[in-house]
Amino acid sequence: MTAIAHDAPHIPVLLDEVLDALAILPGETHVDGTFGAGGYTRAMLGQGAAVIAFDRDPDAIAGGQSLAAAEPGLTLVHADFSGMEAALAAPVDGVVMDIGVSSMQLDQAERGFSFQADGPLDMRMAQSGLSAADFLNTADEDQIADILYQYGDEPKSRRVARAILAARPLTRTGELAAVVRRALGHRPHEKKDPATRAFQAIRIHINRELDELAEGLAAAERVLKPGGRLAVVTFHSLEDRMVKRFLRERSGAMPGGSRHLPAQVQAKAPSFEMVGKAIRASEAELARNPRARSATLRAARRTAAPAWGSWGTRELGE
Repeated sequence: MTAIAHDAPHIPVLLDEVLDALAILPGETHVDGTFGAGGYTRAMLGQGAAVIAFDRDPDAIAGGQSLAAAEPGLTLVHADFSGMEAALAAPVDGVVMDIGVSSMQLDQAERGFSFQADGPLDMRMAQSGLSAADFLNTADEDQIADILYQYGDEPKSRRVARAILAARPLTRTGELAAVVRRALGHRPHEKKDPATRAFQAIRIHINRELDELAEGLAAAERVLKPGGRLAVVTFHSLEDRMVKRFLRERSGAMPGGSRHLPAQVQAKAPSFEMVGKAIRASEAELARNPRARSATLRAARRTAAPAWGSWGTRELGE
């Protein structure tokens, strides 16, 4: 395990917008569901909140120890954010979750997340369990093609899957990237590397990212106080669609019936209100941080109604 120092300031995407959504008051307790390099946590501490920060990546937790030692209001928890309820002693005033791979993980070639630098074909955020190499070297063609299509929007998923099987065993990110590029006829002048979609899809699958998001949203609903604020930053259309659907349903904004069918009856009181529109990065932020281009923030406020319960990736529809 490689500890990453977090002494240098890290500014996450949509920071000002997230802080506006959380509307922190001194003395409140907030959850940072994805500590990463500590950007949101530092900002929340700076506004007078006590912060309970989660991360499944042991490197992130190890790297945050110096900050925790200097900030008595910070508690670090090595766990998935979906398990936040078990780690909290009382309801909280706010929850923020930044979904997906972190810049810190992408920048370390040895973690195997990026096709831009050769490293072990790993991609595990928690550094345990099935690796990308394990999956690609044992799964059948249908499994690989389905993952590439569902999580990466790869239109030629079957062709790429066949190429992966023919090239097995794969152990390095550079090998996988080369296989995908050959399968898709990559030309060096193309703006977007075709390996992008495959790496994204495999990473989402290995880390159960959509399941984790679904479980995390339901957990946030359970741990927020009445009036508590939820802010979720996503970087992928599938993730954003899930957050949008979750907040739309739990705020009571159910679709109406057609002229042939009765309107749907809202059986439960809304657990969220003040669901805002999607917020994206300003041109000024994009100039500073190109990674913010795909970021979307959605936020809402918890009502006093009981939590609805579990929620799953089957809810992906519009």
